[in-house]
Amino acid sequence: MENGGGGDVECNKDNKEKEGSVGGEGSYRYWVREATSDAAPLPLPKKLSPQDHLPSQPNNLGSVWNTAGTWEEKNLNNWATNRIKELLLSVASLEFSGGKAEIAQVSKCSGDAFLVIVRNKKRVGYTYELTLKVKGEWTVKEEKRMVKGDIDFPEFSFGELDDLQMQVQLNDEKDLSQQDKLQISQDLKLFLQPVREKLLQFEQELKDR
Repeated sequence: MENGGGGDVECNKDNKEKEGSVGGEGSYRYWVREATSDAAPLPLPKKLSPQDHLPSQPNNLGSVWNTAGTWEEKNLNNWATNRIKELLLSVASLEFSGGKAEIAQVSKCSGDAFLVIVRNKKRVGYTYELTLKVKGEWTVKEEKRMVKGDIDFPEFSFGELDDLQMQVQLNDEKDLSQQDKLQISQDLKLFLQPVREKLLQFEQELKDR
């Protein structure tokens, strides 16, 4: 029995050695695809630039400090006042049946213009008053007369230009008859439409800021 047991031990030892040698080749198999000419190239490492590390910035309308785009108000009075004057002085002279006139000066241009950002949405607005000095030449009783006057535009606001109102006041009209003064005043009221068009242009530029 001892000899038989010894034979079994030797047999088991030989089998383990054989299994070990086979196991090195067959127990764990690694399948590696051979490289071919049409195989995709291996990705190459890329060095990141400093910009790649920066987080993407949202498209905010406000200032740099207002990244949340909450409440922010900007005073645009200086730009608005200068721009309104510039636009109104560019109004061409008007010709009437009895004469012609032009805007000589913007004697009053007062008000407020602003841009407000609320929850990353932009809103604009303004409130202004205007007085324009006009001068012209009319034929009165077959005689050319130089006439000056003021055109007042009472307070008006953003989006209200369809209801724009004007008042005409003539200067040095003592020698004019009531009918002549009425006719000249009616002529000067024709400035309403070109002035409205210039103010509409101003509104659009304000919205585009």
